[in-house]
Amino acid sequence: MQYRIAICDDAPADQQYIAGLVDRWAEQRGHAVKLDRFPSAESFLFHYAEEKNYDILLLDIEMGAMDGVSLAKELRQDNDTVQIVFITGYSDYIAEGYEVAALHYLMKPVHEEKLFAVLDRAAEKLHKNEKVLMLELSGEMVRVPVYQIRYAEVYGNYVTIHGRADYTVKMTLGKLEEQLDDRFYRAGRSVLVNLTQVSRVTRTEIRLTDGTAIPLPRGAYDGIHRAIINMG
Repeated sequence: MQYRIAICDDAPADQQYIAGLVDRWAEQRGHAVKLDRFPSAESFLFHYAEEKNYDILLLDIEMGAMDGVSLAKELRQDNDTVQIVFITGYSDYIAEGYEVAALHYLMKPVHEEKLFAVLDRAAEKLHKNEKVLMLELSGEMVRVPVYQIRYAEVYGNYVTIHGRADYTVKMTLGKLEEQLDDRFYRAGRSVLVNLTQVSRVTRTEIRLTDGTAIPLPRGAYDGIHRAIINMG
C-alpha cells in the first residue's frame, strides 16, 4: 500500500531524523511512501491548498507564527480522515489533541519503536476508513463510508443509520452489524454505536462527540465500558 505522509517541523535536524525513521518503517513493513517535508505550518497549508491527499501528518507543535495545534484545527475543517500525530517536547498540549482527533502524541526525542507502533496504527485506521456500506434507497445504491457512521437504531422492521446524513432502510440491526467492523458495539437490542465517536458513558446514557445522547439499557454499562477500554 502507498501512503502520502507529511512532516511539518521547523527544526531541520528533527525533520531529517523523523524522515529517516519513516523511510525505515516503510521499508520494514513493505509500504510505498511519498514523503513531503515542510518547515512551517504556513508552508504546509500553502501546499495543501493544491494537494489535499495526505494520509498521515507528523506535526511539530511548537513552531513559528502558526503552531501545530492551530494547523490541525484548520485541517480538520475539511478533512476528517488524515491521521494527525503530534510531536512535541512538552506534555502541556495533550488535552488539545482531543479537539482535532489526534491519533497520538510522541514526545521528543522520538524513539523508533514508538513511532513505528503509531504509524502501524495510522495505517490500520486508514485501511478501515476505506470500508464502505452499500445501501439501497428509493431504488438507487448509496455509498456510505463506515467511519462516518456515528450510530444506528432500529424501529420495527427499519434501521436508521446516522452518518453525515440519516439513512433509513428495511433491514435488521443484526444484518447491519454483520456488514460493520469492530469499531461498532451493540448496546442493547436496538442500538449500534461507533465506539470511536463516544466521548462519555454513564450508567444511563452514551454521549457522542457531537453531543448526541443515546439512552443506555440497564445492565449495559459494564459491557460498553469494557469494549471502549479494549479498543484503546
